[in-house]
Amino acid sequence: MAAAIKCTDLTKVFGLRRALDKVSFELPEGAFLSIFGPNGAGKTTLLRILSTLSRPTTGTAQVLGLDLKEKPSDLRAHIGFISHKPLLYLDLSAEENLLLAARLYGVEAPEQRVHELLATVELTSRRHDIVRTFSRGMTQRLSIARALVHDPQVVFLDEPYSGLDPHAVRIFDELLLKIKQRSGTQTFCMVSHDMQKGLTLASHLLILERGKVVLFAEKEQVDPEEFVQLYHHSVGMGVA
Repeated sequence: MAAAIKCTDLTKVFGLRRALDKVSFELPEGAFLSIFGPNGAGKTTLLRILSTLSRPTTGTAQVLGLDLKEKPSDLRAHIGFISHKPLLYLDLSAEENLLLAARLYGVEAPEQRVHELLATVELTSRRHDIVRTFSRGMTQRLSIARALVHDPQVVFLDEPYSGLDPHAVRIFDELLLKIKQRSGTQTFCMVSHDMQKGLTLASHLLILERGKVVLFAEKEQVDPEEFVQLYHHSVGMGVA
């Protein structure tokens, strides 16, 4: 199976600190990677590099066979990024935000796609309301719809459950399930502090500690007790 993501000695330096230190792994197409580690381990830095929001200091990374340093603009049409930050225009309506994203990505029949997504995240009745008036859960649901508007081949998720109420968590879980069932080739890469949620969704596991890979493997090949020990050790080694 082709690699959706391939990192080789990926390193990111901020001043005297190595946020990532020679990170290497290869994730197959259609996989769901859950990334664990303490604060300061480099999880978000890794996601930002892979989603073209930041550049590595040294090393290489490819997503869908495209080199991040050479063709970042080509790659952006094929990836989605869901963060705990909304990444929305707060003074536009829910519908306007999604239509703008859909047209920027060249989505066919953008109005129909927006209508479908608003229904999926249960925001149809609020489609004309300004996003600034939304609750945290509603804003996050709209952020998810925006990230998926162009049906990306690789989806990056940075703590997507942060701040979600139980209703929004249920909607998001159902949305992920629908996407995974519809396309066996769509790849997910998620940073999470919720070990149980990350393990439930994952096909592959990655633990980072102080920018280094402590573990990368298929979930089925990992001994549960060993994983828990490594996870708790990495959290104990975290940066305050």
